[in-house]
Amino acid sequence: MVTATGAVLWQGPLACGYRCCLWSRFASRVFLELARFTVENEESIYAAASSIDWSEHLAETTTFAVSCTLTGESPIGHSRYAALKFKDGLVDSCRRLRGSRPSVKTSRPDVQLHVHVDGNMGIVALDLSGESLHRRGYRVETGTAPLKETLAAAIVAFSRWAEEPQALVDPMCGSATLLIEAALLFLDSAPGLSRSYFGFFGWLGHDRDTWQTLVDEAVQREERGAQRLCPPILGFDCDPQAIRAARKNIARAGLEGVVVVSPQDVAQLRPPAAQGMLLTNLPYGERLSEKAVVTHLYRGYGRVVRRHFQGWRIGVFLSDPPSTDSFGLSWKQKHKLHNGPIHCRLLLGEVPREEEAVFRWPRSRPGDGGDGEFANRLRKNLSQRLRWAEREGVSCFRVYDRDLPDYNVSIDLYGKWVHIQEWAPPKTVDAQLAKERFERAVIAVKELLQVRSDRVFLKTRERQKGRSQYEKKGDIGKMYEVQEGPCTFLVNFTDYLDTGLFLDHRPVRMKIFGSARDRKFLNLFGYTGTASVHAALGGAKATTTVDLSATYIEWARMNLAVNGLGEVTNRTERADCLSWLQGCRDTFDLIFVDPPTFSNTKKEKRVFDIQKDHRSLLTLAMSRLAPDGQLLFSTNFRRFILDGELSRDYAVSDISVATLPIDFSRDQRVHQCWEFRHRR
Repeated sequence: MVTATGAVLWQGPLACGYRCCLWSRFASRVFLELARFTVENEESIYAAASSIDWSEHLAETTTFAVSCTLTGESPIGHSRYAALKFKDGLVDSCRRLRGSRPSVKTSRPDVQLHVHVDGNMGIVALDLSGESLHRRGYRVETGTAPLKETLAAAIVAFSRWAEEPQALVDPMCGSATLLIEAALLFLDSAPGLSRSYFGFFGWLGHDRDTWQTLVDEAVQREERGAQRLCPPILGFDCDPQAIRAARKNIARAGLEGVVVVSPQDVAQLRPPAAQGMLLTNLPYGERLSEKAVVTHLYRGYGRVVRRHFQGWRIGVFLSDPPSTDSFGLSWKQKHKLHNGPIHCRLLLGEVPREEEAVFRWPRSRPGDGGDGEFANRLRKNLSQRLRWAEREGVSCFRVYDRDLPDYNVSIDLYGKWVHIQEWAPPKTVDAQLAKERFERAVIAVKELLQVRSDRVFLKTRERQKGRSQYEKKGDIGKMYEVQEGPCTFLVNFTDYLDTGLFLDHRPVRMKIFGSARDRKFLNLFGYTGTASVHAALGGAKATTTVDLSATYIEWARMNLAVNGLGEVTNRTERADCLSWLQGCRDTFDLIFVDPPTFSNTKKEKRVFDIQKDHRSLLTLAMSRLAPDGQLLFSTNFRRFILDGELSRDYAVSDISVATLPIDFSRDQRVHQCWEFRHRR
């Protein structure tokens, strides 16, 4: 036996070729060499075809087709032309000898011939497989970017799951090809047994008795394999359509009850047994616009796995080598494979058993930060807030909110990072004095929290007009992961005035989390989709996030991805919310409306003013609310007054106080919030 790139060459009886067609899980085609010849020009191809005695291979009624591949420095310039010259030589030879010629049939001919030209050497072969062996016959439907069955079988083999068969879970199973191939391997079922066509069925040299003997042997082995106790083989996917396709393929493969698939997001993934293996073909994100979302999906998947699947073996198949570090796991093996033209990696490892360390801020000591007025106030605030945050499980919160007139700053903790915003002083305050005070405040923060400078982010806030608070201020692009309850959010401390997470809305988001189970959720002016993540993890049937900004819709998609939430049941829509509502025909059980104070749309030349336009906005939104539904409306406009007509049209409750978090209690007008319901 000789191996070459993408090929294995060996000698043996015809039964050996038949067995390979029947049993090989990885080969694409099996060729039986008929002749070799020297290639000098196109006429060499014609001459080679004419020199073969085709009466040993083709009858007058036999249909055939010819394919050709070219490698190396060949004098032949085009594979299709070479195949045509070979066909001409074959039919002319048959016509001379028998006075008639066999017919060409491009789809499933009786005999498939293949000519391979490598430099000056040519090989004529009978394609015993007839068509690619990845076509097992069970796959009737596919999802997006499906794996070929041969590649799926190779991934299973590399994982060595069948050597120590335990529970097998594919969290993104698509059309279930990986799971079906794993089950066929475990049950000792020949992958070619369900095929109805091979390239030797119409060949005159076909040994039917030998083939039938091999088929009978395969059937017996399959019957014995069916008696084996199979471990759980489970698949999940966020796309119900993919699950429907998977179930059809499983039934066609005769594996109902052996392979079980269900619709589910990665976020809900939990182990079905104490030990097992996670094995999946992850989305690739080949387009540049998809790479960030896919990378964060990998991070979310890694987090779920590390939290719930400790001690499990894991394998991921992906295309982007830089993304191999996204999972937070160490890989014991890395295999280079190709999915068609795409360079891929199969990463194999084990989920560590140790718990991830929880970050906690250190308690300040007397003397830290100095004894000035600001340091003393911040020390007192930290003493109270850090205990409260630890007790409540809150990791993103405000610890100083312009408490002292001379220190007009806001200080927020986001996990292990500090975000300090200075409110630009009025012209009546000496600029140098204001600068010195701010510098003293920053020094006090670093000392009291014992935090490095690279974890402290500084901003200056000025009075904003319109949507200028959302406009980009930088281009660093660095995202940081923070936690809020069960949710992970991506924040940006440098590129925008706001971070992507409004801390004062924490109680509103938690209210949405607690109200969303089995409900359809709509998030209007969705910003970075944080409310949608809470709804989805709270058990919402589906979420829809609408925002006009392409940047924030992309951010929302990344927030969904990093939580392991699929986009099929968690849609994002880039659109003007008013226009979108006018065209919407769906109804929702839970709606969150958090519009900007002022905005304008260039395309539709529309100006939105929260005070003037909120009634028409809320009337439109309420028209999409289910009869027993609930709408939450919030605004940060301090001078806002709710239109009294709305209280006559709907049941309205002011929940501003109830949704004011303790860390924003100094500013009772940080936001206003109402709950709307239909009157009964």
